[in-house]
Amino acid sequence: MELQKINEALNTYIRPGTFPVAVKMASSADEVPEKARMPKRDFGITMAVCQGIALARRLGWLMAMGKEDMLCPPGAIGLGLLPAKEKFLDGTFNVPFWLKSQELRAKMNRNLPRLEYGKYSHVVMAPLHRAEFEPQVIIVYGNPAQISRLIQSVVYSTGEPIVTSTAGGFACGGEITVPILTEKCQALLIGGGDRAIAQTDDHEVAFSAPVSKIEALIEGLEATHKAGMRYPVPSFLMYQAQFPPPFAELMNYLQQSG
Repeated sequence: MELQKINEALNTYIRPGTFPVAVKMASSADEVPEKARMPKRDFGITMAVCQGIALARRLGWLMAMGKEDMLCPPGAIGLGLLPAKEKFLDGTFNVPFWLKSQELRAKMNRNLPRLEYGKYSHVVMAPLHRAEFEPQVIIVYGNPAQISRLIQSVVYSTGEPIVTSTAGGFACGGEITVPILTEKCQALLIGGGDRAIAQTDDHEVAFSAPVSKIEALIEGLEATHKAGMRYPVPSFLMYQAQFPPPFAELMNYLQQSG
């Protein structure tokens, strides 16, 4: 399905407040678009992956990030840009810093979804309407009502709920790594760095779909919209409201003749 048609459908039925983001894992630097901005080369800084996504969805920038651009270790490991070394896996370093013990850090780090190390060299991110590459994943941020419409549209053709795990952080793994590994859509409550570093708003949640599921998703959006499941959510307003007694007394008085 053409990316422009996907973008038009999302804007018609979901109306996201920021641009949907197309994501591709590039196997080599040769696959990185010439016009892509790269944090280290172009800005002299490193960034978290969630920042790259935010720059694409908020500013409309075409972004690319390799291992030299990485600020967040779990993000780099999850995308397979850096190796999951022993002292990461055993929780030696205080990352994530908010877990109770090294044992629990180790448990969480060992279970971190990871793409094969070395398979990809860069992650490329662009607003969907500007993407000139074939994405592997499309990410949409929105409020819960908007994301529920996307969930309904998946369930339309599967009859099964979306099952997603979230740890309150490492959103880029749920948005990129998991859809690539599982070929399944994800609905994500995001937190941690995505809110603190990438400045995701409190009301925002995320939805991510592997490109293999996009055609069915758009079909579901169109069909469920016709069935009455819409955004903005229609309000049922055909009822008589109950006002305090003085309102009824005043209305009776005004309607009296003479």
